Amino acid sequence: MTVKIETKIVSYGVVKQEEEKPAPKVAEPKQDETHANVVHLTEELERPEMLLGSTYKVKTPLSEHALYVTINDIILNAGTDHELRRPFEVFINSKNMDHFQWIVALTRIISAVFRKGGDVTFLVEELRSVFDPKGGYFKKGGKYMPSLVAEIGDAIECHMRMIGLIKDEGLDEHQKALIAAKRKEYEGAVNNAEAKDPGDFPDGAQLCGKCQTKAMIQMDGCLTCLNCGDSKCG
Repeated sequence: MTVKIETKIVSYGVVKQEEEKPAPKVAEPKQDETHANVVHLTEELERPEMLLGSTYKVKTPLSEHALYVTINDIILNAGTDHELRRPFEVFINSKNMDHFQWIVALTRIISAVFRKGGDVTFLVEELRSVFDPKGGYFKKGGKYMPSLVAEIGDAIECHMRMIGLIKDEGLDEHQKALIAAKRKEYEGAVNNAEAKDPGDFPDGAQLCGKCQTKAMIQMDGCLTCLNCGDSKCG
């Protein structure tokens, strides 16, 4: 049907067949309670002019030259009740240049993880899980090291314990007393107590599977560790 327009056209509009409906609001996902307390660093922390640090000497039978592992720490919230000491960078120096490339790469990666923030204690377990295909060695005190990388991880663990980043879950007083009694009993049985240094373990001791220390001796028909107290008899 034709419609004649008698009046002046002042405006116009296009009629849509279907009005667009507004998109339904999607409920925002609730924050996971397990991650509610995680603090993420959002700004780059510049290196101060001076950092506190410690150097650890690593002497292995793999080389006549020792490695010196230096770990520098940054102090967060200095002078307040919330003061924290966190590892910031690591350097490894040695006269032996055989491992120069991978040691430089390792120090740069570890330093990058330190500066990223968060929980960096996982590095210790990762490094200590590296095994040398040629075989490991025993360090002073009878502790077994599966590789040179593992001993670097051991040095980092010692440092983290020193600054309080890893809590030392040492033996309680009862366990210490039991180990001391077992050691005294063993030394009395073999009559070599005066010939042994207090920090050494008896000759012929076996490797403990729990603490990786050569300190397992046969006591009363049962293997007992003189370092951590682990016993095959429970």
